[in-house]
Amino acid sequence: MSFGQFQQSDSAASRSQGAMADINVTPMVDVMLVLLVIFIIAAPFMTHAIKLDLPQAQSAAVPEPANAIPIAFDAAGRLYWDKDLLSMAELESRLAVLARSNPQAEIQLRADKATRYEIIAQVMAAAQAQGLSRISFITDKKAAR
Repeated sequence: MSFGQFQQSDSAASRSQGAMADINVTPMVDVMLVLLVIFIIAAPFMTHAIKLDLPQAQSAAVPEPANAIPIAFDAAGRLYWDKDLLSMAELESRLAVLARSNPQAEIQLRADKATRYEIIAQVMAAAQAQGLSRISFITDKKAAR
């Protein structure tokens, strides 16, 4: 079935007895492959990190609770319970004793800027394993400019 045909001679009419039922998809596939390659190459350039300059704020000092346990980390990654130098095994045993005696005790973590997060995460995991869930991070007051 054809639409909009002009009068054709008998020889041309005999060549095309029916309508062409196939669509040539080769050009469409070529275009799609080119677009795919362009997007694959361009995708890494579209994702970029956003640099944020977060606002600096000073807050009022929060009073320390009476049952707070200070744990400090120095730049070398050494642990201090109050002012006593501890190993990770000694810290875990002290956390177990603390959890049995006072499960609502708050642990205050003070870390040097150069402290690896891995060490802090290990202490937090050890405290959580003993059932201590009140952990806070202590920072120094921001210096006025």
